[in-house]
Amino acid sequence: MTSADGSSRRSAGTAGRRSSRAAELAALDEEVSRCRLCPRLVAWREEVAATKRAAFRDEEYWGRPVPGFGAADARILILGLAPAAHGGNRTGRIFTGDRSGDVLFAALHRAGLANQPTSVSRDDGLHLSDVRIAAAVRCAPPDNKPTPVERDTCAPWLHREVTLLRPTLRVVIALGAFAWAAWWPTLSTVYGVKPPVPRPKFGHGAVFLPEGGAGSSSRGPALLGSYHVSQQNTFTGRLTPAMLDDVLSQARHLAGLD
Repeated sequence: MTSADGSSRRSAGTAGRRSSRAAELAALDEEVSRCRLCPRLVAWREEVAATKRAAFRDEEYWGRPVPGFGAADARILILGLAPAAHGGNRTGRIFTGDRSGDVLFAALHRAGLANQPTSVSRDDGLHLSDVRIAAAVRCAPPDNKPTPVERDTCAPWLHREVTLLRPTLRVVIALGAFAWAAWWPTLSTVYGVKPPVPRPKFGHGAVFLPEGGAGSSSRGPALLGSYHVSQQNTFTGRLTPAMLDDVLSQARHLAGLD
């Protein structure tokens, strides 16, 4: 076998695994979108989809759980809280069609992880490189506050998603304290790693590195904390574009993308 032959076979094998993982993620996304396990969330998301916001009265709302979005071979997972009532719950794509998404995707574009700085609909041509985005809770909750029971009921979707991403996943960015807290059961379930006691405190720029180094495939990915890209944070200056850029830059470095 020549070196070229070996390289071609390895490339074909990698492409095949990526294609298989993409198909499995697509199947998982379809399952997520049909979930009706939380009565309060089902009622709320469907009520919002029926009544709509005046600015979107001519649009058909998604009104279902919102699956993850992005690369099947992602090295970075961005984990949020839940879809926005008139954002992801309207468009069917996480962080799409609201001010939070405007901030996040602009930053991903600056970091070279998205092909465009905006995300307005599921068919707008947006493509993410090395990144997947998901929410700890997949349905829009009233007042943006899921209950503990709803959080725990939704957790298996995240566990299954991370299991599929595990071969390439090296970094998780938790947007806010809720996502930070949601990561520890995922670490335990998917990687079999007992979370540290006491658990590291959330904060913007907080870092947790697994034993064995950043991105250890057996011990779990590195965990970075960032303030959520909510209007409450971005409009008040608690989270600035420069602060978000710094987190993404660190994530790129830890993921081996520099």
